[in-house]
Amino acid sequence: VAQAYVNQRKLDQEVKTLQVQAAQFAKQTGQWITMVENFNQALKEIGDVENWARSIEMDMRTIATALEYVYKGQLQPSCS
Repeated sequence: VAQAYVNQRKLDQEVKTLQVQAAQFAKQTGQWITMVENFNQALKEIGDVENWARSIEMDMRTIATALEYVYKGQLQPSCS
């Protein structure tokens, strides 16, 4: 009976240790999930900036082409 009591106390201690470790693991896992979510958000923002830059570049090319067209048109002699 004494050995069963000792074994039960050891099991209880192991269960408590396991519970503490499981709680720590759950906390760590939550922190990892938060980090991954933040990383994903940052990647989305980079993608948004990249798309914005492409849009600005296209607009600037359109403006440059229009200005070049107007400039070349002014250089041509008018037939009046």
